[in-house]
Amino acid sequence: MEIELLVQTYPRLFHMAEDGAFPSIQEHGLLSATALLDRYEINGQQRIAIEARRRPESVTISKEGLPDAVIRDNKPMTDSALEKCLLDGLVPEQWYRILNEKTFFWLHKKRLWRLLDAEAYRASPQTILTIDTASLVAAHQDKILLSPINSGSTIMKPQPRGPNTFLPISEYPYTDRRKSRSVENALVELTVHYGVHDIKDHMISAHRFADGKLTELWRRPGSALNDGP
Repeated sequence: MEIELLVQTYPRLFHMAEDGAFPSIQEHGLLSATALLDRYEINGQQRIAIEARRRPESVTISKEGLPDAVIRDNKPMTDSALEKCLLDGLVPEQWYRILNEKTFFWLHKKRLWRLLDAEAYRASPQTILTIDTASLVAAHQDKILLSPINSGSTIMKPQPRGPNTFLPISEYPYTDRRKSRSVENALVELTVHYGVHDIKDHMISAHRFADGKLTELWRRPGSALNDGP
């Protein structure tokens, strides 16, 4: 896939974070689970339980001198389902680690709103970031991988996944997939390895979603009022 096509087709990216996380994201950036565990110096069995196992609920981690941080649950996956769809000898522990080292963005609003309406999240307030794709890609191209599936879900019919699920932009077969799929489904996830420490430089807007309503938390000066989720 050419970068120009990626930016033209998906000019905005969307990330869903924990309610109340925006001030920390502004100050420290958007960090993967692995990056947060490193920053908070979480090790040993506690780290294994968070990083290499299924998290049925979100986990709060703490360190003196830092605000508490929340690592989101990964309840849409189960070990039993992963064992059936993982390729090339991967086991669930390896897949959890692969996902936890990445930060994730949806490339289509429909995907974001489907997650917001999911039973596991619809009753809980969420923070939504809208990101400028061109800006993020220009700054982090070497850390970006693309996925054709919702890699963190095994609900319904779990799609096969393995080492080649995540591909660099230049290797992603977008044109072939687009022949038989909608724009929404031809490319599902954009990921950045470890974290986006300068996420504030790429944000268009931030919103809080609660009780079915969006409340604006922040907006890039000069951006259109309707540029968001």
